[in-house]
Amino acid sequence: MKKLLSILLFATALLAQKPTDELNKQLPKWLKFSGEFRARLEGFSGGGFKDNSSDAYYLNRVRINLLIQPANWIKVFAQTQDARVAFKNTKPAAPPYQNTWDLRQAYLELGNSEKGIVGVRTGRQELNFGEQRLIGTADWNNTARSYDAVRMTLRPMSGVRVDAFASSVVVMKDGTFDHHKAGDDLHGLYGGLEKLVPNAVIEPYVLWRVSPRIRNEGGAIANLSEGTTGVRFVGKLPLGFDYGTEMDIQRGSLGSDKVNAWAGHWVAGYTVGRLKYKPRLLVEYNYASGDGNAKDGVRATFDQLYPTAHNKYGLLDQVGWKNIKDLRAGVEMKPAKRWTTSAIFHDYYLADPHDGLYNAASAVLARNATGVLATHVGEELDVQAAVTVNPAMQIAFGFGHLFPGEFLQKATPGKSYNFPYLMFTYSF
Repeated sequence: MKKLLSILLFATALLAQKPTDELNKQLPKWLKFSGEFRARLEGFSGGGFKDNSSDAYYLNRVRINLLIQPANWIKVFAQTQDARVAFKNTKPAAPPYQNTWDLRQAYLELGNSEKGIVGVRTGRQELNFGEQRLIGTADWNNTARSYDAVRMTLRPMSGVRVDAFASSVVVMKDGTFDHHKAGDDLHGLYGGLEKLVPNAVIEPYVLWRVSPRIRNEGGAIANLSEGTTGVRFVGKLPLGFDYGTEMDIQRGSLGSDKVNAWAGHWVAGYTVGRLKYKPRLLVEYNYASGDGNAKDGVRATFDQLYPTAHNKYGLLDQVGWKNIKDLRAGVEMKPAKRWTTSAIFHDYYLADPHDGLYNAASAVLARNATGVLATHVGEELDVQAAVTVNPAMQIAFGFGHLFPGEFLQKATPGKSYNFPYLMFTYSF
């Protein structure tokens, strides 16, 4: 046992030393390499809320990064990624589980987008705004998302930031070089006010999505033109309280159809600072409109665009920010210096019983075809923990269980859904 422990300690200490640190010491200062390896075991039972529908599989992802920065006002960044899956029932493997060696990022930046007065970044890149409820990389996915985009960041004065971007999400396909879909674009203005309210950030934004050849409610093929206007407002209060909200209105058209949808997110938290583990108690409510009539020429189901939705509306990703009422409550705490843990409860209802249940990827999981307009989707309980072993290594694990409510019992076979995972991340 002592010998095994010594080997484990030696291996941990060895992994704490990033190989690229030594490599970069031998290279010019303007040239740097880095990378990441991530492995995850996960699985589920109750897929489609059915009996005998389960899967367990292994995911791994390797990223290699190259940074060329001859001056502080210019840099070139490139990232290649290899994402693979093994032992999965569904074949052939495809995104979001597998996308073998491809170019995930490659951009030129002039100025300084992170800290400077002005920065312009053009090429294949990540786009992450706010809590990524509408625009993000979905990094939990083995493949993750990137965009072909031009982005300008301005900081005209202290505490003020404005981002303007024109983008098209990259469509991943295993075995070929990834491209974006022509005409499927997302553009926007995203602001940030950091000093208007003490200890708070206000982020107003306007987003415009265009997408070709979508079938409208009348059955005709048309082009989507959809605007999302919203604001995110988060801050801290005295005595350990915090708060946050994000609200959005969507308007636009799809041929003769009109877009008329909205969504909101509200959260309040309290951190018990006098306790050793610093527990944070939270209560949250998420709402997104649904469509009560699929033939009236009005599209009322909220479009969550391109979010990082994982774990925002449940660990299981069976619920997205579409046609949903989600009451979320729980506790987050740090039982030790390098540990974080959480226990979260969700209670789900459909916003409109005539519409369906959508998952985190915006796909319809179920519709009530029986004519009984049930709205209670069910409850979910999620427990997670993560430990930072050293600056280069992290281990995380968790388990979630969804208890079907009346809607799932009537619209599906109504079986419980379970999801465990174990994940290892190593930055090199």
